[in-house]
Amino acid sequence: MLRNRVIPVLLLRNNGLVKTTCFKNPVYVGDPINAVKIFNEKEVDELIMLDITATNQKREPDYKRIEEIVSEAFMPVGYGGGINTIQQIETLFKTGVEKVILNTALFSNPNLLNQASHVFGSQSIVAAIDVESSLFRKYVVRTHSGNKKQPILLDTAIKSFVDQGAGEIFINSIDRDGTMKGYDIDLISRVTKLSPVPVIVAGGAGSVTDLALAIKAGASAVAAGAMFVFQGVHRAVLISYPKYEELEMNLENFK
Repeated sequence: MLRNRVIPVLLLRNNGLVKTTCFKNPVYVGDPINAVKIFNEKEVDELIMLDITATNQKREPDYKRIEEIVSEAFMPVGYGGGINTIQQIETLFKTGVEKVILNTALFSNPNLLNQASHVFGSQSIVAAIDVESSLFRKYVVRTHSGNKKQPILLDTAIKSFVDQGAGEIFINSIDRDGTMKGYDIDLISRVTKLSPVPVIVAGGAGSVTDLALAIKAGASAVAAGAMFVFQGVHRAVLISYPKYEELEMNLENFK
C-alpha cells in the first residue's frame, strides 16, 4: 500500500456521475455504480463521493442511492453533500459510508463538527474547504458548491475546524477544478503547514507528476476527478486509474 492515498472523487448529480470545471458546467460521465466497479478492478484504496446539488436543493442525502453505491465498493468511501444533523451522519454510517465530509454545514451549523467528532470519533469526520484565489494570493472560502462566499480567512477556518475535532482537512481549489493543469502548490504548502491533521488536496490533477508534486508540498493524500474520468485533449470519457507500479515509482521515490 502506498504511504500517500490517491483518491478518485465522484460527483453525484441527479443520480448520475458528472465532472465539473471550476465548479461549473457539469458534464455527465456515467453511472456511479459502474465507475465504482471499475475502481474495484483497479484496486483503488479509497473513494470520495460528493452530491453537488443536495445542499443547494435543501435536501438531505439520498441514503438509498448512497447505500446502493457503497455496497458495490471494495474500498472505504467518504461521502459529503446535504449533511446538517447528527442524525443524518448516523444514518450515513449505517449505509456503509466510513467517513462523512462536512462543508457548508461547517458554517450553517457551527456546532455540528464538534458534536460529530465527539460522537463518532474524529477519524471519521472530514472538514472540506472550497477555496478560490483572489488578488495578492489571498484565498476566499466558499460554500454551497462554490456559490456563497464566507467571511472568514482560510487560516482561521483551518485552525477552527482542527480545534473542533476534524480528523482530516479536504482542501479543494475551485480555480483548478477539472482543469487538469496541476494543483495549486502554494495553497497546498500553506494549508499543510497550518494543519496538524492529514490534508487531502483536490483540484487540478492531470498526471501522476502532479500527484507527486502535491505530496512533495506536504499533502497526506491526493484526490482527483477529471484525471480519472477523461482521456486525451478532447476529454473523452474513460474511467481509469494509474497502475500501482506507476504510482509507487513516482510517488514513493519522487525527489
